[in-house]
Amino acid sequence: MALFHDFALVCQELGQTQSRLKMAETVGTFLAVLSIDEAEIAARFMVGRALEQGEEKRLQVSGRAIWKIVAEITGTEDDGEEIFTAAEDFGEAMQMMLRRRAVDPEPTLTIAELERKFHEIADLEGRHARTRKLAALKELFEGASALEGKYIAKILIREMRHGVSEGMMLEAIARMANHPVADVRRINQLEGDVGRVVRILRAPEGGAIEAAAARPPSRAVKPLKPMLAQPANEVADAFALLGRDFALEQKLDGARVQIHHLPGGEVRIFSRRLNDITESLPEIAEDVRRLGERAAIIDGEVIAVGADDRPLAFQELMRRFGRTRDVERLRVEQPIRLYLFDLLALDGALTIDRSYSKRTDALAELANGAGLTTVTRTINPTLPQAEQFFRESIAAGYEGVVAKSLASAYTPGARGKGWLKIKHVRTLDLVIIAAEWGYGRRHGWLSNYHLAARNGPDGGLAMIGKTFKGLTDDQFREMTERLLALKTAEHGGTVFVEPKIVVEVAYNDIQRSPTYSGGMALRFARIVRSRDDKSPEEADTLATVAEDYERQILKPLARKA
Repeated sequence: MALFHDFALVCQELGQTQSRLKMAETVGTFLAVLSIDEAEIAARFMVGRALEQGEEKRLQVSGRAIWKIVAEITGTEDDGEEIFTAAEDFGEAMQMMLRRRAVDPEPTLTIAELERKFHEIADLEGRHARTRKLAALKELFEGASALEGKYIAKILIREMRHGVSEGMMLEAIARMANHPVADVRRINQLEGDVGRVVRILRAPEGGAIEAAAARPPSRAVKPLKPMLAQPANEVADAFALLGRDFALEQKLDGARVQIHHLPGGEVRIFSRRLNDITESLPEIAEDVRRLGERAAIIDGEVIAVGADDRPLAFQELMRRFGRTRDVERLRVEQPIRLYLFDLLALDGALTIDRSYSKRTDALAELANGAGLTTVTRTINPTLPQAEQFFRESIAAGYEGVVAKSLASAYTPGARGKGWLKIKHVRTLDLVIIAAEWGYGRRHGWLSNYHLAARNGPDGGLAMIGKTFKGLTDDQFREMTERLLALKTAEHGGTVFVEPKIVVEVAYNDIQRSPTYSGGMALRFARIVRSRDDKSPEEADTLATVAEDYERQILKPLARKA
């Protein structure tokens, strides 16, 4: 049985390695010497996943809770600021604290045992579940060596910082299995979990790889990662980037859902983050059951609607997501509506490799037969028609439009070049990494939020601005509670937090700035909404910010010419 200590040593080595090739080789070699079960677990741990995709939400363990437990074990409750100042990151801070014990336990924890303990913590439910979770977590850290504790903490808060992104992990898996990386990426698109990819590629039975690449995951009710769209500034950009053969769809201000309908009427609904939210949306499941014996995986959007049948703000919809209590009351108080826009599988066959036009034709036929609604779209518009469609979408209360090439395939988990999102305002999805205590009317609230974009393949974060604008008093109070639950340190009135909360930030323009680590700053930034449906890994990158910066400079020059 492989020791978790060996896993930690590999992570230490990765943190000191600059070569991408060397990193992939190191990870691939390590996975190859493990058993299939251990390799599956280790691959997840390596990219900062404690459990299988979609299961982690049941852990409900925050960095603040880890900090308190380790401080209690080591008697370092009063030394937090000193330790965090000296530490490079949260995991190293935990290691420094654990080193203060009189005796560092011998490393006996195995990779499989750690995953089993994570499952045991996740499975604790019912009365006093929180207290029992923390007790189990304390027992885990008490038995861990300082180095093990460092990486247990890193896995739990999903902050590995050794440079192994999911993309690099797929390269490492390809090396492990001596298989083309393109095939590995394809399997990951369908499985959505690097651990399952390892198991498929290590399976002894022949044909497992080909079967995985061909079958729709609806047989096991496993969601695919959603395809994403690239941002564009104007409707005219769609003509420049996609040519004439494209469609415009209304971009709804709702929440992405992936619906699996199996023969016999079973329906499972998954969120953008691949969590099962079926119990929260019973009316959606009831509507989709009208498909009868047709098996399908459908991509769509759920929005909240008001009495006038117009779409409501995204925050109103979030009252419904993840809720399993009082659902019948909530479905009356806050009606929702489903709009379908893509078809990923039909009657046991994947459709993601078909063109957009063929997928949507099949979707329209399927939806019409069941009385379901698809998004409003226009095909091959002229520029004046496209701009009119955009204006009408905004007037109807939607975010904007999405332009989709008629020839585009559906690429799960990727920002396909064939999809462009064009919004009414310029926004970025950013991560809150710290917040400052407010003054005057905002006294007692964390109200000046430090905003960061993802920076490079290692998943690090680079700050690009601050804002205290956009939230109501109630939202300030709620955000303060959420951030304090994620607190890792506090210095001079600034509270540093685990980077877990994603917010959509509107801004007027971007300027170069040496003030922030990202080298750029947002002007007149304001928070539009919390993006609880997005993980930090789905936040916008520094490269996207740089592209937006370049576009805003080049556009005026182009007009002058």
